[in-house]
Amino acid sequence: MPKTTFMGYRRPDGRVGIRNHVLILPTSICASDTTERIARAVDGCVSFHNQNGCSQVDVDRDLTLATLAGIAANPNIYGIVCVSLGCEGCQNDMVVDEIRKRTNKPIKTIVIQQVGGSIRAVEEGTRMAMELRAEADLVEREKADVSELIFGTNCGGSDPSSGLGSNPLIGEVSDWLVERGATSVLCETPEIFGAEKVLARRAVNQEVADKLLKAVYDYEKYVHMFGAEMREGNPSPGNMAGGLTPLEEKSLGCIHKGGHSPLNAGYGYADQLKPREGLVVMDTPGNDPSSVMGIVAGGCQLVVFSTGLGTPTGNSIAPVYRLTANKRTYEAMKDNTDLDASPTIYGPETMEEMRDRMLDDIIEICNGRKVCAEVLDYTETALPHICNYM
Repeated sequence: MPKTTFMGYRRPDGRVGIRNHVLILPTSICASDTTERIARAVDGCVSFHNQNGCSQVDVDRDLTLATLAGIAANPNIYGIVCVSLGCEGCQNDMVVDEIRKRTNKPIKTIVIQQVGGSIRAVEEGTRMAMELRAEADLVEREKADVSELIFGTNCGGSDPSSGLGSNPLIGEVSDWLVERGATSVLCETPEIFGAEKVLARRAVNQEVADKLLKAVYDYEKYVHMFGAEMREGNPSPGNMAGGLTPLEEKSLGCIHKGGHSPLNAGYGYADQLKPREGLVVMDTPGNDPSSVMGIVAGGCQLVVFSTGLGTPTGNSIAPVYRLTANKRTYEAMKDNTDLDASPTIYGPETMEEMRDRMLDDIIEICNGRKVCAEVLDYTETALPHICNYM
């Protein structure tokens, strides 16, 4: 029987992290190289390349602000060094204000133009990072229940084995966690196309069903604005080469990751996810790095990622646990894959036995074991934008 507790880091806002990072947060693209250098200088610090944060219309800037705040508020983060250039749209004080709406973690700030350039910003930021890192190292793990997990799910490089094996396995794990009080998150709106009504029938009420359907229809309407069709790029060339045919087939396989639990809520991109809410869905792009970052900004401590063809996608904030039910892919991509899920199709292990094995892995990862992407330091990141840059 899988364990129902793990050892995590309790934050001042009450949530529990499974990592204890110090985040060096770039408020815009112009601060991203600086934050990368600060993070490299101090062990236990993380950052990412933020291509947004400036030259954005208001609605886009607000989405970026919310995403940055969500990333900082993720329970895997102890504290934040917030770095801005000084003249961007997402000003440092605006970002800090948004973070404060979500969490009460320690925050330090640097404005590159005010401290005298990037070299001095790196020097000052490194000192700040060292101070926060010393504080973070004093935080000890304590026992937490799996009901405090916000469990993120994603898929990429799919083939028929995804819908037949690895996604149903994720669904079994999701159902097990939901039964014990956790939140489990579906995302990737373009990969619900054609299966939205199937998923909507599981909604707990009409409001949740309508929110899901509206997200799908609005996404397709948005793509139509550019004279394009969703089915022109989805399934992708890799999906088709792997044996997937229409988008509906891909989507029906995708929603298996939600198991059989009722759908309790729908969220916008990077909205703060609630703990102990069961199965929910977040409106994100299908693009892997941006969909993963959306649910991480929502508060997922861990993301499980199924693949048929293989992909190394990781994330700097949350571990991304990767599995495949394609035997050939597992042999070819062992360095990037945490679980061979092919027994879900070929045996000899049963789906229940594979579920328990994967749950054991998840508890070990929550307790500190690194996934392949963490060992390799693969942290691909993308943030969506609604409108082209101004």
